[in-house]
Amino acid sequence: MSVLVLSILTLAMTFGTVPASAAGKEAKIGFAFSMTGGAAAYGATQKNGAQLAIDEINAAAGQDGLKITAVFDDDASVPQQGVNVFNKFINADKVSLIIGPTLSNTAQVTDRIAQQAGIPVLAISNTAKGITEIGDFIFRDSLTEAVVIPNTIRVAKDKLGIKKVAVFYGNDDAFTKGGYDAFKTALADAGIEVLTEQTFAKGDRDFSPQLTQIKGKDPDAIIVSALVEEASGIVSQARQLGIPTSVPILGGNGFNSPALIKNAGEAAEDVMMGASWNATSPLPLNKKFVEAFTAKYGSAPDQFAAQAYAGVYIAYEAIKQAGTPEDRKAVRDALTKIKDFDCVLGKFSFTEGRDADHTPVVQVVKGGKFMVFGS
Repeated sequence: MSVLVLSILTLAMTFGTVPASAAGKEAKIGFAFSMTGGAAAYGATQKNGAQLAIDEINAAAGQDGLKITAVFDDDASVPQQGVNVFNKFINADKVSLIIGPTLSNTAQVTDRIAQQAGIPVLAISNTAKGITEIGDFIFRDSLTEAVVIPNTIRVAKDKLGIKKVAVFYGNDDAFTKGGYDAFKTALADAGIEVLTEQTFAKGDRDFSPQLTQIKGKDPDAIIVSALVEEASGIVSQARQLGIPTSVPILGGNGFNSPALIKNAGEAAEDVMMGASWNATSPLPLNKKFVEAFTAKYGSAPDQFAAQAYAGVYIAYEAIKQAGTPEDRKAVRDALTKIKDFDCVLGKFSFTEGRDADHTPVVQVVKGGKFMVFGS
């Protein structure tokens, strides 16, 4: 039996029947992903994860069930382009719900438009502080840096015995600044000394001046809040400057992309990062997802693909339970009732503040793969 058939059977058992009011209707969802620009490494895999879920759902729905009509567009990793995409989704495409955008920086602008228009948004990779506070139509299935990072610091302190660190972060992006804030709080709570703080800007390529300063402080570890493009350069140049692997580099959600391993090569070995998902999770739904994704695209999924895949299923469940896909308020209300929902992320619920609630993990690069730390 093929992986796709198994996935369809699993879907049918998981979701049961579609309410009569939703049967035969179309659920139009807008997907705003960074297919170009600085976050393209995330956006491409998000689209693949979302498309796989859409294909499975529509195949299982049959002729009379609720099906998804997807409208994909490129936010180009730029807030203004994200605004254009959201306005198109809302005014021209008349979507029931929007999934995206890829970057928190863009979401800080676009989500305000959706909130004002009363369109539910499900963020699948926005982890910066303040996203869901924009309004009651904004949700996310991505664990915030404020959840993922403290867990990473606790594990690093307990397992590696780190006592003093250097912090290196991007000071011109909502995500990287939010990660810095979360790291700073977590380090203070853990009683870990910060020897130096260094900054960079998006698009920087030469990190040697800051890394030289860091090397001179002799830290036990280097804490980095960065998107994958800059993270790859930082990791590579740190090792080139002679900072040994005995000084681990710890990152947040921005590190959870195969692009880090591809770009940094051997330098990525032993790099640690907080995450919301790992491919080796033994959950049956996750195993089927990894197999189906790998068969369809020829490579294993990453966290961003998993969150996109889960996001489509979460959105579909809410639209289905709302009964009328065109009633955006009903879809929003149905999202608030998602609790202990079985998906590739585990048992998933939304908090009262519409943030993701499930268990984080700590990953480490071993042999060119993301593994659960300590496994």
